[in-house]
Amino acid sequence: MGTEGKSMKELEKLPLPLLLWYRENARTLPWRSDPTPYHVWVSEIMLQQTRVAAVLEYYRRFMEALPTVEDLAACEEERLMKLWQGLGYYSRARNLQKAARQVMEDFKGEFPAGYDAILTLAGVGEYTAGAIASIAFGQAVPAVDGNVLRVVSRLTDDHRPVTDPAVKGEIRSALCRVIPGDLPGDFNQALMELGATVCLPNGAPLCDRCPAKDFCVAHKKGTALELPVKPPKKARRVEERQVYLIFRKGRVALRKRQKKGLLAGLWEYPNEPAPWPCPVAGEAAFAATGKHIFTHVEWHMTAYAVTAERDGLPEGWLWAGRRDLAEVYPLPSAFAPFARIVEEYLK
Repeated sequence: MGTEGKSMKELEKLPLPLLLWYRENARTLPWRSDPTPYHVWVSEIMLQQTRVAAVLEYYRRFMEALPTVEDLAACEEERLMKLWQGLGYYSRARNLQKAARQVMEDFKGEFPAGYDAILTLAGVGEYTAGAIASIAFGQAVPAVDGNVLRVVSRLTDDHRPVTDPAVKGEIRSALCRVIPGDLPGDFNQALMELGATVCLPNGAPLCDRCPAKDFCVAHKKGTALELPVKPPKKARRVEERQVYLIFRKGRVALRKRQKKGLLAGLWEYPNEPAPWPCPVAGEAAFAATGKHIFTHVEWHMTAYAVTAERDGLPEGWLWAGRRDLAEVYPLPSAFAPFARIVEEYLK
C-alpha cells in the first residue's frame, strides 16, 4: 500500500472497550496515583526510551530529592546528573532543568496548562505535550508514541511506514476525532498501556487479552507481526576503546567529558579509542572487557588496571573514593562492566 489516506473506522469502536479494559488492567504507578503536571512531565521524560520497571526507583529518588519544579530549576547540575545516573540519554535531564527554569521565569512558577504552551518547554514534543495536557489538565488531545503507533497500525492493518510524518499526522488526526472529551487522560494512558503490555513490540501480540481483538483487522488477517512498518535501522559504528582504571591510596581516577557530544559533562574512567598509552606512571595490567550500545555507536572496551606511582594527574582529572562515586560524581552506565573491579579495589 502507498502513502495515500487510510480508512481508520476501526478506531471509532475503540474507546469504550479500551477504557473498560484499562479500568481493570491498568498498572498502579506513582505518577498515575498523583497525576500533577510536574509528576506526569518528569515521568514521561524518564520513560522516553526506558522501560517502566527501570524508571520506578529513579522516579522515587528524583521526587524525594526534587519534589517541585522550583527545586528542579535550582538544582546544581552535578547533583541532577547524579540523580539521573544510569538512566542514559542525559540530554533529557538537562532539558528537564532548562524547562523547569522556563516555568519559573516565563510562567511565574506555574506549570503551563495549555497544549501549545507546554509545547514551548525545552525537550517537550507533541507526544509529551499531549500526555501532560490530557492526563494532568483533562484536555482532549492525543499522545502518540511508539506504543500508540503500533496499536493503531495493527488495528487498521496499516502497512505504511509509521516513521513517515504524514502517516503519523494522519493517525494523530484520527485519534483527535475519537478521544473521549471526559476521559482524555485515561484514553491516552490506556492506548499506551495496551501497546506496552498486550500489543507487544518485537514479538507476537497477546491478542486473546486485547479488548480490540473482535475488530482488529491485523488480528483477522494474521498480519500483526508485519506491523508496524519501519525502515531498517542503520548499522551502528563499532569503536574499540581502551579504558584505564587508575588506582592510588584507595581512590580511582576520574576525568570529566567535554560539555558537548556523547555523555556530555559526565565523569568517566579515562578512556580513548585504542590504542592509547597510559597517561600516568604505573604498570598497566589487563582487567576486563565490556561493551556498551549507544544509539549510533557501539563501544567495545578493554580495561586495564593501573596502580599510579604518584598523586599527580592530568589537568581536569581527580581522585575519587567510594563515597564520591556513590554520592557525588555521575558516572555513565557504559562503565558498569568495571564496577566490580573498582569496588574491590576501593574496599
